[in-house]
Amino acid sequence: MAVKKPRLLVYVIACMIVGVSAAAERSEIGWAELIPPQSAIEDPFTELGPEQLDALRKILRFEASKDTTSSFITPEEAEKLRSQLSGDGLDVDRLFEQREIIIQERRAQSTAVNPNVIGIDVRIPGYVLPLEFKGKKVTSFLLVPYAGACIHTPPPPANQMVHVNYPDGIEVSGLFTPVWIEGKMIAKFSVQNVGLSDGGAQVEVGYEMSPEDIYLY
Repeated sequence: MAVKKPRLLVYVIACMIVGVSAAAERSEIGWAELIPPQSAIEDPFTELGPEQLDALRKILRFEASKDTTSSFITPEEAEKLRSQLSGDGLDVDRLFEQREIIIQERRAQSTAVNPNVIGIDVRIPGYVLPLEFKGKKVTSFLLVPYAGACIHTPPPPANQMVHVNYPDGIEVSGLFTPVWIEGKMIAKFSVQNVGLSDGGAQVEVGYEMSPEDIYLY
């Protein structure tokens, strides 16, 4: 028995060293690092004045309305606005086409993940937005960058949210408990249903983690 104790002690110490080494290799990252390098989006609307932008909004709302008779402006008023913008040298139809391109480019940027963090052991702080419970413990949640995300405001971009699966569960003190999570970051797009007191919402998520450890911030 006296011989086994030193061996056991050596084994325990070795395990502790391995654990410390693994933690040291884990990279602490911030939310900005989840966003990949992005190119600038050409936006002609930044060069327009307030009155021109307001006219474009009115025309767009009028033309998007299925029932133009109930629109807040008449067809004659919409055509007058078009003529005014044309007099300013603006092509309304071309601007609306560019608007759709900008929407698609911004969506692509918001869902793009950073390949530099994929498959890497990371440590990242955030707030818990619960999705599923097991008893009093949260087993599935969204890690979000700030308290209040997805509540009464547009949700963060998909690449600013992480879907976390943690079967062991973690007890939270309330909505948006601050935590650290540690483990490998995975690129996995998903749409999650967030249940709120005033209803529910579907949000797009760009990352996923099944962390090795979670602890309070």
